Amino acid sequence: MPATIKRLRGRRLVDADYRATSLRDAAQYEPREGVYTVSNTYKRTQTLLLDAHLDRLEDSARRQDIPLSLDRIQLRSALRQLVLETDYGDVRFRISASAAAPDELILSVEPFQAPSPQLIGNGARCITSKAVRRNPASKSISWMRQRQALEAAKPAGVYEVFLLDSSANLLEGMSSNVYAMIGRELYTAASGVLAGVSRMIVFAICEAIVPLRRQPANMSDFDRFDEVFLSSSSRGLIPVVELDGKPVGDGRVGPITLALRKAYQGWVAAHLEEL
Repeated sequence: MPATIKRLRGRRLVDADYRATSLRDAAQYEPREGVYTVSNTYKRTQTLLLDAHLDRLEDSARRQDIPLSLDRIQLRSALRQLVLETDYGDVRFRISASAAAPDELILSVEPFQAPSPQLIGNGARCITSKAVRRNPASKSISWMRQRQALEAAKPAGVYEVFLLDSSANLLEGMSSNVYAMIGRELYTAASGVLAGVSRMIVFAICEAIVPLRRQPANMSDFDRFDEVFLSSSSRGLIPVVELDGKPVGDGRVGPITLALRKAYQGWVAAHLEEL
């Protein structure tokens, strides 16, 4: 089923001048200079922390000197209209704004596919990279394109690529935040990364489950990693059981990850809102 792409011009949704099979495919047609955010719907027309996504979209634009000011009421209405017109059920959506025409938004949707039970039960294989993300606090379209090139080069069976800094600190995934359990504490980078909306939820639920240290785990301590997981808005929490070909801990999904995932899902269910 192909993606549906519209342009929001004032109060009107009009067809884009291109077609795409997916959000990934559609990225090649979007202006290189611009910003975006991605999330998904629940129960067809409900969203999670949409205003937080829009806050970050405007913040990303400011960091790139793009004069973006969103009419949130109109944007919500247009997104709801698009969701209902496509009849996909739950959708994964992207909202993009270009530097050249920030008053005209691009709304792209595709059918949403939740992570499989097998992925959650068995965990993911991931690798690290020293690829550099310029201006990581901004969710830019140029990074989206660079990221796709990195994803295309992934070995078969690798789920995500985590970025390292020059000191081998574990920063973030190409489209996720990353966390490592060392001893009795959970480590995650506080700077040099995108402030993921899903990360806000992880921070909110951690207090009752595990102490949080807002500093990156370092790969020199890999043998001490008990558990690793990633988070993203459209996937929630995904366990990681292998990193650079080596098992994380005992190579199985860990109890802290499962406890946080359960708490995460509960938090989501309690905070859904209608478009």
